[in-house]
Amino acid sequence: MKGKRYTEEFKIEAVKQVVERGYSVNQVAERLGVCANTRLGRIVHWVTYHPLNLRN
Repeated sequence: MKGKRYTEEFKIEAVKQVVERGYSVNQVAERLGVCANTRLGRIVHWVTYHPLNLRN
C-alpha cells in the first residue's frame, strides 16, 4: 500500500512554517499530522526543494 499523498497547498504550508515562521521540521510535522515514520524525510525534502525556500 502506498503512503498518503499530500496536496501542493499542504506542502507549501509546511515549507512556510519552517522557512518563514522558524518552526523545526519536527514541530511542523507534529502540528500538521504528518506520520512519524515519514515526517523528517518528507518535510526536509519539501523544504529543501520547494521554490518558496530562497535559501537553495
